[in-house]
Amino acid sequence: MATISDPVEATPRRAGPRAIATSYTIGRDKVLYGGLLALTAIAYLWGLSKNGYANEYYAAAVQAGSTSWKAWFFGSLDASSFITVDKTPAALWVMGLSGRIFGFNVWSMLVPEALMGVASVGFVYVSVRRWFSANAGMLAGAILALTPVAVLMFRFNNPDALLVMLLCAGAWAVTRAIDSEKHAARWMMLAGAFVGFGFLTKMLQAFLILPAFGLAYLIAGKPALGKRIVHSVLALVSLIVSAGWWIAIVELMPASARPYIGGSQNNSILELTLGYNGLGRLNGNETGSVGGGGGMGWGGAAGLQRLFGGEFGSQIAWLLPAALLATIVLIVAAGKAARTDKTRAFAVLWGGWLLGTGLTFSYMQGIIHSYYMVALAPAIGALVGAAMSVLWRRRSEWLPRATLAGGALLTGGWGFALLNATPTWHPWLRWVVLLTGVLGAGAVMILPELKLNRTAARRAGVFAGVLLAVSALTGPAAYSVSTINSAHAGALPSAGPSGAGGMGGPGGGGGMGRMGTPPGLGNGTTGGPATGDGTTGNGTNGVPGTTGTGRGGGNGGVGGFLGGGGISGVSSELITLLQNGAKGYTWAAASVTANGAAPLQIASGEPVMAIGGFNGTDPAPSLAEFKELVAQGKIHYFIGGGGGGMGGGRSGTSSEIATWVAENFQAQTVGSTTVYDLTTSTTS
Repeated sequence: MATISDPVEATPRRAGPRAIATSYTIGRDKVLYGGLLALTAIAYLWGLSKNGYANEYYAAAVQAGSTSWKAWFFGSLDASSFITVDKTPAALWVMGLSGRIFGFNVWSMLVPEALMGVASVGFVYVSVRRWFSANAGMLAGAILALTPVAVLMFRFNNPDALLVMLLCAGAWAVTRAIDSEKHAARWMMLAGAFVGFGFLTKMLQAFLILPAFGLAYLIAGKPALGKRIVHSVLALVSLIVSAGWWIAIVELMPASARPYIGGSQNNSILELTLGYNGLGRLNGNETGSVGGGGGMGWGGAAGLQRLFGGEFGSQIAWLLPAALLATIVLIVAAGKAARTDKTRAFAVLWGGWLLGTGLTFSYMQGIIHSYYMVALAPAIGALVGAAMSVLWRRRSEWLPRATLAGGALLTGGWGFALLNATPTWHPWLRWVVLLTGVLGAGAVMILPELKLNRTAARRAGVFAGVLLAVSALTGPAAYSVSTINSAHAGALPSAGPSGAGGMGGPGGGGGMGRMGTPPGLGNGTTGGPATGDGTTGNGTNGVPGTTGTGRGGGNGGVGGFLGGGGISGVSSELITLLQNGAKGYTWAAASVTANGAAPLQIASGEPVMAIGGFNGTDPAPSLAEFKELVAQGKIHYFIGGGGGGMGGGRSGTSSEIATWVAENFQAQTVGSTTVYDLTTSTTS
C-alpha cells in the first residue's frame, strides 16, 4: 500500500484539459461572485450618511437600546422604557448592538442594514447557482441588488432589511433541505428558525412565504412522504420556538415591569400582532391606525393593478411581468419530470413567494407603503435568473427562443412605460431600454439560424445577452443610482427621481409632513405648504398639513411624515434646555406622538416620553397616570407642537393631557418651540 512518502503517489498527476477548464470556471465564478458582493457593498455604503437618521422613529429606539438593555430588549422608543415601537424588535437589536459597540451614530445604525442587503444578494446567488448555474445566480443577485426599493431599504433603518435577509436565508435553507436526505430535517428546522426571527422583525408579514416553503419541500424533498411531513412539523416547531419565546416573555410579564406595547390599545403584544399589524392590515380595521389604503390614499385602490403603477410601479415592477412569465416557464420546463425535479421545486418555492406576497400586497385594505415591495425583490431576481438560464440553454429550439424574445420585448416595453412616467428625467433612457429590448429579441431569434462557427456563435451569444441585460437592468439601475445620490428620511421614503410616483402615483403630492399644533398649545391653524408639489394642509385639531421637505411625488426626501423638519428643526436652545434639565428626572420631557418625541430625544440624547405612541392614538399614559408621574417629579418639561394623530386626530387621552398641561402650566418659548415646565404649576 502506498504511503504519503511514496515518491510515486506523492508526485502530482498532470491535470487534463477538462480538469483545467473546470478549475478555471470555478475560479472565475468565485471571482465574479466576490465582485458582485463587493460592488453591492460599495453601492449600499456609498454616501450612506446623507440619509441622516433616516426614520427617526426607529432611530430613537436604536439610540435608546444603545444605552439601556431594557429598552434594547423590548424595543422601547426611549431609554426609560415608557412605550415600545409598534413592531417586534429584532431589527432594533442588531442596530442597537452596533450602537453599543461603535457608539450611536448614523453609520453604526445604517451600516448593518447595508450589510444585510449584501447578505441577501449572497443568499439569492447561492440558492440559484445551486440548481442552475453561476451565471443565473449572478443575474438573480444583480436584479435584487439593483431593484430601486431594495437599494432604498438596504440604506435605511426600517425593519424590512433584516426581514428580507432572513427570508432569503430561509429559502436557501429549504433549497438545502430539498437537496439533502440525511440532514433534511436539520435544514428545515433552520428554515423555520429564520422565518421565526423574521416574525420577530416584522410580525405576520414573515409568514406570507410559509405556504411556498412548505409546499416546495413536501413536493420535492428526497425522503419518503411520512418523513417529509415530520420534517415540516419540526420546521413549524422551530418557527414557533424562535418566534414565540419573546412574545411569551412580553405577554406573561406584568405590565408594570415592562414598557407599554406601542400600537396596541390594550397594552398587549398579541393584540398588536393579530390586530393592528395582523388582520387589520388585511381588512383595514386598524384601531388607532394612521389610515389605511383608502383612508389616506396610501397604496391606491386594492387589486392586481396596484403593484404595476402609481407609487409602487417604479419601486418594484420593472421585472415583475418577466418574473411572472418566468414562473410559467419553469413549470412548463419541468413538464412531467420526477417528483423531485428541482426546476419545478424552484418554481414552487420562489414563484409561491412572489405570488403569495404579491397577492397579499395587492388586495390588503389596511396600511401599505411602497417600500414594503422590497419583500418581492428576491423572488423576482431568483425567478428571472433561473428562467433565463433554462431558456438560454435551449435557445436553439424554436419555442424557448420565441419565449425569450417575447420576454425581452415585454420587459423593454414595460421599462419604457415606467420611465415615461418621468418624461423630463433623462428622456433618452427609455429609448435605450426599448431599442436594446427590440434588438436583443431580434438577435435571439435570428442568430441561432445563422450558420456560425463555434467561436462566432459564442461571441454572438454574448452580444445578444448584453443587449438583453441592458434592456432589463438600465431602468432599475438608473433609478437605483438616483436613490443612492439622494437623501432619504422620514416614514414614507420612496426610491428613484423626484416625480417618479409617490402619494397618488406619478407626479403625486409630496410626502406627509409636520402636524398641526395640538389644541390648547398654539393656534394650530395651518400646516403650511410642502416643499415640492405637495399641498397645503389644515392643522386644526391636529389634522396634519404637509409641511416638510419631502419632494413632491418622489423620494419622500428629508423630513416627510415623521418629524417635519426632524432633528434639524430642534433648536440649539431647546437641546441645551433638555440636557441641562434632565438630571434627576426619568424623562427630560414629554411630547405628544413619536413625531414630537423622537427628534427631541435624538438631538438631546435624553429620554423623551412619546405620549400616545407613534401617532398619538395609544391610550398611554392616561391623564391620571400622567398627573401622577408629574407629581412624582419624573417628567421635567412638556414640549408643545408635537403633532396630532392621523386619520381622525389624537386619542382622547393625548388631547386630555395636552389640555391639562396648557391649563395648569405656564408656556415659554425656547427657540421657536413652546415649552411647559412641569415643576412650576400656575394653579398651585
